[in-house]
Amino acid sequence: MRNYKNWIWIVLFGSVWGLAEVFVGESLWGKNLPFASVWLSAFALLVLANARGILNEPGSSTAVGAFAALFKLANAAPFYCHLLGIFIIGAVFDLFCTAFLKRDRKASFRTALTGIMSAYGANALFAVLITYVIRYRPWVAGGWPKVSHHIFVSGSWTALAAAALVPIGFFLGAKGWQIVERRPNWAYGGALAGLAVLWVLGRLVG
Repeated sequence: MRNYKNWIWIVLFGSVWGLAEVFVGESLWGKNLPFASVWLSAFALLVLANARGILNEPGSSTAVGAFAALFKLANAAPFYCHLLGIFIIGAVFDLFCTAFLKRDRKASFRTALTGIMSAYGANALFAVLITYVIRYRPWVAGGWPKVSHHIFVSGSWTALAAAALVPIGFFLGAKGWQIVERRPNWAYGGALAGLAVLWVLGRLVG
């Protein structure tokens, strides 16, 4: 990721994800709707796959997750458990993309497997960390039943969505990369304009 233009895509996709967390996520959590994390995680994996289809580099998905967390921190109340969850999804997706896909942008069984493993992996890592390492009170009070529900129930629903959405994201990202290669100036200019719009919306919504 030595090319500074690569960071435009990272910040752009992180901001798309972050805006969804601010606009949709805060509404879902505020109404205490069931499986809010499933909807948000499924969308996050779609965005991450789209970004990876354009920029398939180790570390890029972790960076997207970091900027999504930063976007939410800047534009919404600082629920640090949510920020941790966002970062973990990006990092875990990065790990499995690097292991399974390398520089492959083709939608295939491996992209679906990447989504499934990322869903289970992110849910498991978050639940274990927040409960047994950070010891956040609501999770400690919920104990193993809450942890197991997050891993096996919410994780399974997220994995099911990811099996369909991650290949779609990679496919769209690969098509986007073709546009970037053909018209790089237009693509990067559009990305910068979109980035500005996202942050304005974030401030207004937040």
